[in-house]
Amino acid sequence: MAELPTFLSARDVGSFAYLTIKDRMPQILTKAIDTLHRHKSEFFEKHGEEGVEAEKKAISLLSKLRNELQTDKPIILLVDKCVDTDIWNQYLEYQQSLLSESDGKPRWFFSSWLFVECYMYRRIHEAIIQSPPIHDFDVFKESKDENFFESQESIAMLCSYLQQLPRPLKDLEENQLKDELFKLLQVSLWGNKCDLSLSGGESSSQKTNVISSLEDLKPFIIVNDMECLWSLLSKCKKTSEKAAVVRVDIVLDNSGFELITDLILADFLLSSELATEIHFHGKMIPWFVSDVTVHDFNWTIEQVKHSNHELMSTCGVNWENYIKIGRWIYHDHIFWTLPHSYCAMPQVASDLYAELQKACLIFFKGDLNYRKLAGDRKWGFTVPFHQALSGFHPAPLCSIRTLKAELQVGLRPGQAEQLMASEPTWLTTGKFGVFQFDGPL
Repeated sequence: MAELPTFLSARDVGSFAYLTIKDRMPQILTKAIDTLHRHKSEFFEKHGEEGVEAEKKAISLLSKLRNELQTDKPIILLVDKCVDTDIWNQYLEYQQSLLSESDGKPRWFFSSWLFVECYMYRRIHEAIIQSPPIHDFDVFKESKDENFFESQESIAMLCSYLQQLPRPLKDLEENQLKDELFKLLQVSLWGNKCDLSLSGGESSSQKTNVISSLEDLKPFIIVNDMECLWSLLSKCKKTSEKAAVVRVDIVLDNSGFELITDLILADFLLSSELATEIHFHGKMIPWFVSDVTVHDFNWTIEQVKHSNHELMSTCGVNWENYIKIGRWIYHDHIFWTLPHSYCAMPQVASDLYAELQKACLIFFKGDLNYRKLAGDRKWGFTVPFHQALSGFHPAPLCSIRTLKAELQVGLRPGQAEQLMASEPTWLTTGKFGVFQFDGPL
């Protein structure tokens, strides 16, 4: 078997991984510390002196973490007692076994970027849960909520667009159905630009009408397998008429505006009968600043339902109903917040792999999912997507992602060079996007 390419890492000075660990990650930690500090009086009101002591402890643990990162200290074992602590520590020991240099301990600037970035978020979680009674405080919640509220106008436009489509959607002519599906897939793609870990936790809300921008954004889709998605979903729809379940899974990325674009797409799939049930997968703990947790998922639907905007509120009522009747199902699993690539899922989380195998199609949203799908390795740009998945094929799948890491496979010969000539930062700004499909049709 051919040797796998090496992992992306901060060893490559000046790379995006290096700049993330040097600048962006300390910035995120500083913002988390500031957030805790600003909530001091709230902790005091709720928990008295104990709340203030807990805030001090959490800040002290996060400051220590920031110092370890900035001075490139060895990465240390987790000390909390969570369900995933042993798996993390085993992984850490495995990383150690790979090292021959330094003092044989994984370090921030020498280990795999994916590993150390995930590790930082897991340590943030550790700092909070070790500080009762504020152990369930989400240091990123404010930023997530702000993104949602600042995107209100765009959210209302999207909800109105969906509600004003000719009903019943299942009776749309085939060409129109395909056209609307493609529009909402693109909305979900460009919704992925709103990523708070990329902006270091600063505002990244959506203020424009995405639907009206789609035509202008089309040239920035550098891999476009939407026809494969249509071919698969329309074939599934024909089988669903024979009373079979057509299950589409969405592995979520960011909350706020992006989550709304995913829920709009999910609503369309259900209402048009291109799917009969949608399964959402989110994170069990706050992750990568803006990733969706069950709290974010429920909170968002609640906010949409109670909106003063009538068509927006209608969407929220419908979404709540889909959950009640079991047509929308939300799952979380510790695997999504482990440092493993997805090709390890059958060994590390066989129950989750078996769950995904029930899907007719899985959408993986966003950049972190893409990095984990491709193992965060230095693949050549023309390496086929199927190969980069390294055996991870639970069901037909599609990555919907705007590019925010120096990793992209499945391009045509010469395509990357052309992009580099016109846009030297094409890999990392979120300006370009892909619909990258893998699976039999």
